Amino acid sequence: MAVSKPLDAATISEIISMALSDHVSFDHIRSLYGLSTDQVKALMRANLRPGSYRAWRKRVRDFSDRRAHYKSAKALV
Repeated sequence: MAVSKPLDAATISEIISMALSDHVSFDHIRSLYGLSTDQVKALMRANLRPGSYRAWRKRVRDFSDRRAHYKSAKALV
């Protein structure tokens, strides 16, 4: 999905803050800004230091793995 207009600095900052938050999903960012998961990752890669980006990706991956574990545990109950 292509973004229809370029993002200004304030919008980029808000998207980064949302992506860094553990409480905001990629789906929520998509509904507000029309950015796919891959576009959010590209925006984060372009605007964070390499080490910060890697730490964020690791945290997001670990968090999604935990969420999947808890969802599967709820399905068994």
